[in-house]
Amino acid sequence: MAHILVVEDDDMFRESLVDMLTKDGHRVTIAKNGEEGVHACSQICPELIITDILMPCMDGIEAIMELSRQGLTIPIIAISGGRRTISAEFNLESAQLLGVKEILAKPFSRVDLRHAIKQALPN
Repeated sequence: MAHILVVEDDDMFRESLVDMLTKDGHRVTIAKNGEEGVHACSQICPELIITDILMPCMDGIEAIMELSRQGLTIPIIAISGGRRTISAEFNLESAQLLGVKEILAKPFSRVDLRHAIKQALPN
């Protein structure tokens, strides 16, 4: 199974996501915002990143752009639930333009997550 970096600011959602991933046998490292996520990537070299888009300090789009500037080619799954003024679809389409492998709108099922991971990771 893969070593996955989960970048998510919502404590409850992050715990649920980590629980799903660990039950599927993945090793998980967490970060609570994009800034922590970028730093973690330089420390642990994950095989996959799952990142929320809307977060404090550094959002997911900024983190994806920074990782790209650093030349990292780690597959990324972008997730978003949107906000009142910005839809999840807009956030996820923006992430796709930056080259993320898969996108998931919150809430998503365990089946959706497994499918996205399978599609994002090289065989």
